[in-house]
Amino acid sequence: MNILIIRHGDPDYSIDSLTEKGWREAEILSERIAPLDVKAYYVSPLGRAQDTASLTLKKAGRSAETMPWLKEFNVPIKDPAAGIDRGIPWDMLPAEWTAVPEYYDREKWYSLPLMQSGSMSERLAEVWDGLDAILEKHGYKREGNLYRAENPNEDTIVFFCHFGVQCVMLGHLLGISPMILWHGLMTAPTSVTTLHTEERREGIAYFRASAVGDISHLYAAGEPPAFAGRFCETFSNAEQRHD
Repeated sequence: MNILIIRHGDPDYSIDSLTEKGWREAEILSERIAPLDVKAYYVSPLGRAQDTASLTLKKAGRSAETMPWLKEFNVPIKDPAAGIDRGIPWDMLPAEWTAVPEYYDREKWYSLPLMQSGSMSERLAEVWDGLDAILEKHGYKREGNLYRAENPNEDTIVFFCHFGVQCVMLGHLLGISPMILWHGLMTAPTSVTTLHTEERREGIAYFRASAVGDISHLYAAGEPPAFAGRFCETFSNAEQRHD
């Protein structure tokens, strides 16, 4: 099985859609994805993901199933130490989260008081269960940290979604704390992350990523990647986001 996880195009969050650049990116992306032999498409209910997917789906003459759990992973948490309420759990300064060893542990990170100040456990279960239900539908049933290949195949399924929820999905598939992925990875708008099953022993499958955040389609078309989702490259750059 092949899984493609695609981030939406350059966003205009004020209208939950795409910027003019985002629409160009989505059009370029559609030229890459629409010709593929895809078994099923799944898309977030949010407008920026729906709009990104729409161009690919129209070109391919296909439809997608909207999955509520694919929405962005916005889980507000209360941070009394900093005196703020954080709208998302992955907007933390490196000096804050790297000083806490539990954040690196895939079983312990979400049990910390800061993470439990919101509905973290419920939202994580929603994503994990939603992803596993789709994989089981396509022949792979989760058992512990692996998947039983009940119907081994080389089908391709595509998810159009968001950076935050993508990291939760990757963490679940690969056994990694999403704190590391949220803060250590950057998947640009319309990037494609590709995973494949490896069934090295009959009936036992694991997922391996062959590409993370691939934007070769943008480079091939002469379209520079959007900065959305990144912070400042140097502190002296006043035009980029700091705290």
